[in-house]
Amino acid sequence: MDELLKILTELKPDVDFATEKALIDNGILDSFDIVQLITTLKETFDIEITPADIVPENFNSAESLQAMIERLQ
Repeated sequence: MDELLKILTELKPDVDFATEKALIDNGILDSFDIVQLITTLKETFDIEITPADIVPENFNSAESLQAMIERLQ
């Protein structure tokens, strides 16, 4: 989780990713951020994120992102 939080903080330094639960629903992450995040996650965690994985439920919080990463590893 620490590595993920570091990646997210580099993407948007002004957001408290440890507590935010609606990154997509509240428009904190936009489509450009998601594309950038997917690329970084794929490289960092050596995972393949398919179009089926790119749903708001997987990207709304650090916890949901971590769960997706663990499922794909």
